[in-house]
Amino acid sequence: MEQKSLDLVCLGRAGVDLYGQQVGGRLENMAGFAKYVGGSPANTAIGTARLGLKSGMITRVGNEHMGRFIRETMQAEGVDVQGVKTDPDRLSALVILGIQDEDQFPLIFYRENCADMALCEADIDEGLIASSRALLLSGTHLSTPTVATASRKAIALAKKHNTQVVLDIDYRPNLWGLAGHGDGDSRFIADGKVSKHLQTFLPDIDLIVGTEEEFHIAAGTEDSLQALAVVRSMSMATLVCKRGAQGCRVFDGGINGWHSGTEGPGFKVEVFNVLGAGDAFMSGLLRGWLGGKDWSTSCAYANACGAFAVSRHGCSPAVPSWQELAYFLEHGSEHQALRFDPVLSHIHRTTNRNKQHQRVIAFAIDHRHQFINWAKESGKSLADIAKFKQLAVQATQQEAGQDSGIGMLVDDHTGRAALHQITSSGAWVGRPIEVSGAFPLQLEADGDIVQHLSDWPLNQTVKVLCPYRLDDDAKTRQHHDKLMLQLDQACRFTGHQWLLEIITARNGNSPAFEQVAPIMQHFYDLGVKPDWWKLEPALTNDYWHNVGRVIDKNDSYCQGVIVLGLNSTVENISEAFCAAAKQPWVKGFAIGRTLFAEAAQAWLKGDIDDAQAVALMAHKYRLTIAAWDDAQALKS
Repeated sequence: MEQKSLDLVCLGRAGVDLYGQQVGGRLENMAGFAKYVGGSPANTAIGTARLGLKSGMITRVGNEHMGRFIRETMQAEGVDVQGVKTDPDRLSALVILGIQDEDQFPLIFYRENCADMALCEADIDEGLIASSRALLLSGTHLSTPTVATASRKAIALAKKHNTQVVLDIDYRPNLWGLAGHGDGDSRFIADGKVSKHLQTFLPDIDLIVGTEEEFHIAAGTEDSLQALAVVRSMSMATLVCKRGAQGCRVFDGGINGWHSGTEGPGFKVEVFNVLGAGDAFMSGLLRGWLGGKDWSTSCAYANACGAFAVSRHGCSPAVPSWQELAYFLEHGSEHQALRFDPVLSHIHRTTNRNKQHQRVIAFAIDHRHQFINWAKESGKSLADIAKFKQLAVQATQQEAGQDSGIGMLVDDHTGRAALHQITSSGAWVGRPIEVSGAFPLQLEADGDIVQHLSDWPLNQTVKVLCPYRLDDDAKTRQHHDKLMLQLDQACRFTGHQWLLEIITARNGNSPAFEQVAPIMQHFYDLGVKPDWWKLEPALTNDYWHNVGRVIDKNDSYCQGVIVLGLNSTVENISEAFCAAAKQPWVKGFAIGRTLFAEAAQAWLKGDIDDAQAVALMAHKYRLTIAAWDDAQALKS
């Protein structure tokens, strides 16, 4: 037996979906669009990866921004992209689509001479096919001679290497040249030539999945049971027929009425969006089938994943994670509109993060009022501050450019150029939303927070410094509570991660370390669940134990805790690191003035030049990284 490193490799469409964000009207009246990876095989590759399978993709993308988006998104989702080729001559495929009502989902396909339809025999890597337990083909990729030939080669290689072949009939009349550009949502047009062409592939397939209409086109008849019987006469494959609200049926043998097929449990949910439901269904089905489950269990996975998809916006983004699916199958939901279930939504959001950070070594230079004061004292301007913050980016990248934990906290007010620079890199980026130095807390946003965050790139983590003490007056605490709730809700809506920094030190007084864990619990009790906590650097094990216990109790999907510095020395921070590193939830640090204060003041006064400032900051950053690494080593 050959060693199989992949569970599944998907071959075919991979493009960009621009999804109308206004629901309940014509595509003509939609003004805002969300950008997702699309295309049935790409959706299934992402969906199965979310569900815990090792999936790969064979396709072509353009040598442009959207092509890179497709590749990077799939890779971030855990899909093996070694089979994704870059086409130097063609653009990535594009689909514009929307949700008009429960029955109408308009689509416009921009796929003429697109990259994925140029996939050819030379693109099919025998080693990749051989390394996979199953190969998934899409009916759309049988529609032109070039891609059909490539698909035949892939099937032959799969047979050679004992790789199971799966066909998603995936019938789109528009993509077979049978409907006009304005009829992208057409689901069925009978065509004898299409049926005859599809039938040439059926004998070599091990698992065939389609809707009743898709089996109609495969068989050339519009009677569903007769169509299944025709397909059975041509193929010994297991047949899975999707029947919408009636669930699905699986036929391993002869077709003797619907009752002769295995049935999986259905789920009663609100139908919000049928687009992508089949790809989510396929993801769940393959998770069960390739996981060795019986057909009843596999269908339960498939129907549940389909239920999530019809209740959410988007195709690949709607597919649940394995944790989410397991929770739903065990507990169900009180909400027929699953997107409004707060528990499921939290699990979905947190378990499908593009990156789960296990290490953050962040240079924090989001300070504003301190820099403004220093600049005034030295007769310098905001432009000078902005230049210095770019020097800090240089120092950060110089010392940690190859470190997976590289990160920065940078503001947009005095460090816009630096913020843009680091955001375009692969670093973890935090951006403050609070007014610097204000008490009680104020946010930079005037009015609606969602509107403010809509301009922020999604790879910027929203950071808020909240000065909070349990002995503050009730009005101040209520004000801060309200803002944190609003920010939590806004970030859930926009898709941004966010970081809650709790500062109990005030007016020169030491931090109230004993209050930190109770403050965290208070926010959790309110329903606030930040992705990250940034906490003061206590030296005791009990402090960090209590912090961890609160997170364990309230949010097992939290990204973690990072330690702040409070302008301490590297030596004192090292001592705090030794205590913090023993707590598994602590993933690193975000240190600021310790690293830049000396360099910033000297540079603004003209006492040192650019190179000296970079060298001084880089040196202190390196010492801090070493201190964290030493603390990590000691805990083991």
